[in-house]
Amino acid sequence: MPEFRSLRRYLPILDWSRGYDRNTLTSDLMAAVIVTVMLIPQSLAYALLAGLPPEMGLYASILPLVAYAIFGTSRALAVGPVAVVSLMTAAAAGNIAAQGSAEYIVAAITLAFLSGLMLLALGVFRLGFLANFLSHPVIAGFITASGILIATSQLKHILGVSASGHNLIEMGESLIAHLGEVNVITLVIGVTATAFLFWVRKGFKPLLLKAGLPPRLADLLAKAGPVMAVAVSILAVAIFGLDQKGVRIVGDVPMGLPPLTAPSFSPSLWGQLFLSALLISIIGFVESVSVAQTLAAKKRQRIKPDQELIGLGASNIAAALTGGYPVTGGFARSVVNFDAGAETPAAGAFTAVGILVAAMLLTPLLYLLPNAVLAATIIVAVLSLVDFSLLRRAWTYNKVDFAAVSATILLTLLLGVEVGVSAGVGLSILLFLYKTSRPHVAEVGLVPGTQHFRNINRHNVTTDASLLTMRIDESLYFANAAFLQDLIYDRVVCEQPIKNVVLMCSAVNEIDLSALETLEAINTRLGEMGITLHLSEVKGPVMDRLKRSHFLQEMTGRVFLSQYDAWAELTGEGTGGRRAAE
Repeated sequence: MPEFRSLRRYLPILDWSRGYDRNTLTSDLMAAVIVTVMLIPQSLAYALLAGLPPEMGLYASILPLVAYAIFGTSRALAVGPVAVVSLMTAAAAGNIAAQGSAEYIVAAITLAFLSGLMLLALGVFRLGFLANFLSHPVIAGFITASGILIATSQLKHILGVSASGHNLIEMGESLIAHLGEVNVITLVIGVTATAFLFWVRKGFKPLLLKAGLPPRLADLLAKAGPVMAVAVSILAVAIFGLDQKGVRIVGDVPMGLPPLTAPSFSPSLWGQLFLSALLISIIGFVESVSVAQTLAAKKRQRIKPDQELIGLGASNIAAALTGGYPVTGGFARSVVNFDAGAETPAAGAFTAVGILVAAMLLTPLLYLLPNAVLAATIIVAVLSLVDFSLLRRAWTYNKVDFAAVSATILLTLLLGVEVGVSAGVGLSILLFLYKTSRPHVAEVGLVPGTQHFRNINRHNVTTDASLLTMRIDESLYFANAAFLQDLIYDRVVCEQPIKNVVLMCSAVNEIDLSALETLEAINTRLGEMGITLHLSEVKGPVMDRLKRSHFLQEMTGRVFLSQYDAWAELTGEGTGGRRAAE
C-alpha cells in the first residue's frame, strides 16, 4: 500500500522490526550491555565538558537513543553526547550566561531543540545533499583542532586548578597563571587515571586473552576500563577522605527519571543561538553519516541520509524535552556497538534502558567521583580524534586542500571553536567554488590507429593545424563560464591557421543559462574571426536543454555525435559525421 510505504520511509523501525528474532535480540542485548558500560562514564564526562551538571549527560543518553531507534536507518550508529558537540555547546551557551547558572542550562536545552528542528526540516525537505558541499578533510581538520582544545580544557581538572579560556592561547595563559595552585593529590589521580585508560585501550584485552578468558568476555572487560577507573577512584576518595584534601568531586547527582523540560521560546535567545545550532547540526550530521556509512558498508547495508537527518532531529528534540543537550552519533561508541554485534537500532533502545537504570539507582554512588577521572576519560577519548597525518596527506596530494585544512586548524586553535567551524564550512564552500570555477580543459588530439582523443601534453597524438579541439571536464555554470571563454580566446589568438573549434562535451552534465549566454558570445566572437564553432559528444539531457534555446540555430558549426566524427569531417579524413539531433 502506498500509505504504508510512505510511513515506512519516515519510520524505519517498521522495516527492521519485521524480521526481528531471538538471535537478533541476543546480539542487540549483548551490544547494549557493552555500550552501556562505556557510555555511563562518557556521558558524565561530556556533560562536564559542556559545562553542565553531570546528570544532563545521562539524560541525553536515554530518550534520544529511543528516538533514533524509531527514526534512524543505521543498524549500528550509537547516538548520545559527543566531545566536539559538547565543546560547541559550551561555547554557544557560554555566550548567553555563566556556566552553572539556570540561564546556561536553558540555553543548552534550547540549543538541542533548535538543532533538532533544523535537522528535521532538512530531512523532511530532503536537503541532506547539502552536506556534500563540505570538504571532509576540512571538517577533519576542525575535529583535530577541537580534540586539542578539548584535551587542553580538561588539564585544569587534572591539575586541580581554576582556569578558563575559549582558545588555545587563553587556556594556556590561564593554566600557567594558576600553576601555583596545583593540587598534588588531584594531579596524581588524574595522571594515573589517564595512563590507565590509555593502557586499557591497547594492553588490557591481550592480557586477558593471555590469561585464558573468552574473547567476548575479554572485550567486555576491556571496554569497562573507564568504569574500573571510576570505581577505584571513588573508593580511594572514600577511604582516604581525599575530598577533604582539595580533590574536587562530582557531588550530588539527582536520582530518578529524566525530568520533562521545555526549551525557551524567546525570539531573542533563538536569534543568539541560531548560528551555533546550525553549525552543531551540520557538524553532527556530517560526522554521523560518515560513521554510519562506514559501518553499513561492512555489512553491505545502506543508510538514507535524509532519514538520518530526521532520526538525529528527533533525537535532539527528545534530548531537549528530557533535560539533555545536543547529541549526535559518536564514532568510538558506534564502532564499539558494531564490534559488539549490534544487529538493529534496538541495541540503542536497550542501551537507553541501561542508562535509565543507572540514573534511577546508581547516581548516589557517583557523589565522590573525582572530576580528574572524568577529565582523564575525555582526554583519552578525544586524543584519538587528533590526526596530524591529514596535513601530510593533504600536502602531498593537493596544496589547496592543505591550505584550507591548515587554516581551519589554526583558526580553531587560535580563535575558538565557533570561529573554527564557521571557517571550516566557509572554506569548504570556497574550495568547491574555486575548483569548479577553474575546470580542467584539455586540448586533445587523435591517438594514432584509434578513434580515441587524449591530452596533447600527455600523449603522442595527431593534430591538425586548422582544427582546435578542447575537452571540457566539468559542467558549465555561471562561476566557470568566463574562465572557459578566456581560455578559448587566448588559444585562438595565435599564428596557427585555425578554422574550426570543437568543444568536446563528454564530461559536461549541465549548461546553465549563464554558460549558455557565454557560449553564444564565444560563437559570435569566433564567427567574427572567421572561425567556426562546433560541439561534440553532447549528452542527451544537455542536448534537450540546448534544443529549447536559439543557440543551435545560431551556432556557426554543427553538433557531432562523436569526436571522431568531427575529426573525420573537419580534417577531410573521413565521410563525415552525424548530427546528435538526428
